[in-house]
Amino acid sequence: MAGVTTYHDAHLTPDPSRRVVWQAVSDYLARWIPADGAVVEIGAGYCDWINNVRATRRVALDIWPGMATHAAAGVEPLVLDAASQLGAFPAASFDVALASNVLEHFTPEAVAAVVDDVARLLKPGGRFVIVQPNFRYAARHYFDDYTHRSIFTDVSLPALLRAHGFTIDEVRPKFLPYSMRQTRLPITRWIVTAYLHSPIKPMAGQMLVVATRG
Repeated sequence: MAGVTTYHDAHLTPDPSRRVVWQAVSDYLARWIPADGAVVEIGAGYCDWINNVRATRRVALDIWPGMATHAAAGVEPLVLDAASQLGAFPAASFDVALASNVLEHFTPEAVAAVVDDVARLLKPGGRFVIVQPNFRYAARHYFDDYTHRSIFTDVSLPALLRAHGFTIDEVRPKFLPYSMRQTRLPITRWIVTAYLHSPIKPMAGQMLVVATRG
């Protein structure tokens, strides 16, 4: 099929609204990310999260070569396969690791290896901040993405992290809508911020899990 060459062409096409969402999310989660620290985002994609993080060092990782063209000034883009190449970094390189909508794309065995690698590259006390589809609330649309390989809930993901040496700081079973395609409201920074602070989460299908390396 001419013109469709990558996952991003076929399924995850560019959307300016995504940048607006992550500006608000980054502000909301800033308390977990030291401004003088080193941060890496695994599966950075269009770099909307890492571009909005305030930190001394920001690194964006993705297997997609196009990711590098979306990294903002000051963000270090590195094209690699997180399932097998996180060992490229020395141990204890980062204060925070970020992952948004990425772990479900690996097989269960590969996810376990990625979590171990993240624990290794984090400094003692470093945090793993994950925004992730929650199958408990997103089952209807979960496999609309043909690359999804693993299923996680707000119970199973924290259990996996604990099994690999993390302690759990926070779990929000309902954090964001599963997809921007589901929202009927205009996407503005104010609306996203209000949604994040609201105890009522209509259309929520993504969870937040924050964990600390022991």
